[in-house]
This record gives sequence, C-alpha cells and structure tokens, in this order.
Amino acid sequence: MQKIKISIGDRVYPLSVTEGQEAFLRDSAKQIEKMMKHYEQNYAVQDKQDVLAMCALQLALQLRQEGEKSTESTDEIEKKLRTIDEMLSEIT
Repeated sequence: MQKIKISIGDRVYPLSVTEGQEAFLRDSAKQIEKMMKHYEQNYAVQDKQDVLAMCALQLALQLRQEGEKSTESTDEIEKKLRTIDEMLSEIT
C-alpha cells in the first residue's frame, strides 16, 4: 500500500491505495473536478457541498444505467444461449 493525496473541491484527501488503484483514483478525481466546474459554470451553484451532491447524483445515475445495460446484455446473451442449446438438443 502507498499513501497518496487526492484533491477534490479544494480539499485534500489522504488515501492508502495499491499501485493499481492510484491511476484510477487520480483519473476519477479529475473527472469529478471537471463535473464540478461544469455545474459551477452552468448552474450558478456556489456551495461546494451542493455541487458535490449533484456530481454524486450524476455518477450514481451513470452507474445505474450501465448496470441496467449490463443486465440487458446478460439477459440477451442468456436467451441466445438457450436458443442455441435447444437447437443443439434437437440435433442430437
């Protein structure tokens, strides 16, 4: 484990991470900072807590939508596999 500092919303957060996590966390912090800047510029929101809440909602929505897409893809794959299995069963 290594110790790093991540800055989000003018605050610094010390974290203990593995090497594989560091790049992902730094990239995620940059994404959050970009989202915050977008909300501050386009919605005249000044309170950092409100901006962070809006970012959290947007990220939660994106995560949920991706999860639903994944579930739909999994369901579609399972349906196709059942069809193939049935076709193979008919052949043998």
